[in-house]
Amino acid sequence: MYFGDIYLMDDLTQTYLDYLIVEKGLAHNTILSYSEDLVRFLNFLEKNKIDRVHEVDTTTIFAWLIDLAKHGLSAKSRARHLISIRGFFKYLLNEKIISANPLKNVDIPKTGVSLPKFLTVQEVSVLLDAPDIGKPKGLRNSAMMEIMYGSGLRVSELVRLKLQDVNLDANVVRVMGKGSKERMVPFGSHAGAVTQKWIKEGRSLLLNGKATPYLFFARGGNPMSRQGFWKILKGYGTLAGLSKNITPHTLRHSFATHLLEGGADLRSVQTMLGHSDISTTQIYTHISRDYLIKMHRQYHPRGS
Repeated sequence: MYFGDIYLMDDLTQTYLDYLIVEKGLAHNTILSYSEDLVRFLNFLEKNKIDRVHEVDTTTIFAWLIDLAKHGLSAKSRARHLISIRGFFKYLLNEKIISANPLKNVDIPKTGVSLPKFLTVQEVSVLLDAPDIGKPKGLRNSAMMEIMYGSGLRVSELVRLKLQDVNLDANVVRVMGKGSKERMVPFGSHAGAVTQKWIKEGRSLLLNGKATPYLFFARGGNPMSRQGFWKILKGYGTLAGLSKNITPHTLRHSFATHLLEGGADLRSVQTMLGHSDISTTQIYTHISRDYLIKMHRQYHPRGS
């Protein structure tokens, strides 16, 4: 069924199955397999109150894969489900029902589905405890990592933060994301405490008389580069004895994964991430800052 430029998922899946039968001439058992995979996917979407195709993005797909894994499906089974859903969205793209495929960046290795790389809660804890906060640089680095994991920011957003963007009374950060889209993202008490300590005790010492509007900075008050923060993060990963390859995106994935595994509302997680294809979708505009803060504090490992 068509509503303006919005399509309902139930109708689209039936149209897709009809297409496989009539146009592709697939065998009955193959159609049945596709149908079962699509029904399971639709049940996941329904549980998360998603019934329109334009509401599905890459974050939704990753959350669904995590859900399949939590229900005991092997990597091989997850790969089969992913192939079924990929075919469905490829069909929607070809029919110009959607303008972007949410599975575009989701790979299917020969060994099965590879979920986004993330750290366990314990690994994150060890990593975030690695900096020496008794030194200005260590305090800065600690605050950067806490804010990134606490808010799920992109590294480009983190290094562009200005002092005025952080509200330590409400533990909320204002972020200018992709396409100059502004959003407000909560962070927990751990991030708030170390950031406040950085601003009060470490920032002026590291500036050494210089001036800069940036919350975090490199030598001389200049903005830190994305590569500069990545090197800092990698160094602390080694110091903490973690064998995983840690990148800034690893913390972003960890943020989303830990919230979803904890039971957070998928819509809230998507909003906090600032995913470009939902930031312009009106259905999300009713999510208030207070509600996001509540969801963050309830489900983020370091939220309170």
